[in-house]
Amino acid sequence: MTTNADERLLLTVDEACESLHLSRPVVYQLINSGQLRSIKIGAARRIPIDALRAYIRQALDNQGSGDSPSAA
Repeated sequence: MTTNADERLLLTVDEACESLHLSRPVVYQLINSGQLRSIKIGAARRIPIDALRAYIRQALDNQGSGDSPSAA
């Protein structure tokens, strides 16, 4: 696997908060509920960048057309 030196694979919780524009308690709630995958390395919690992308995809899929106003 080759990666660009600037390509981050793991983010801290604070970095994930910044990326998602969410608070720390909300991000930890997503982690604890299983909606956002994370890993622990020693005492550090890290969130794979792919987990952020998967969370966003899932959130978009769950919204569906039910959230948009219907043209009746």
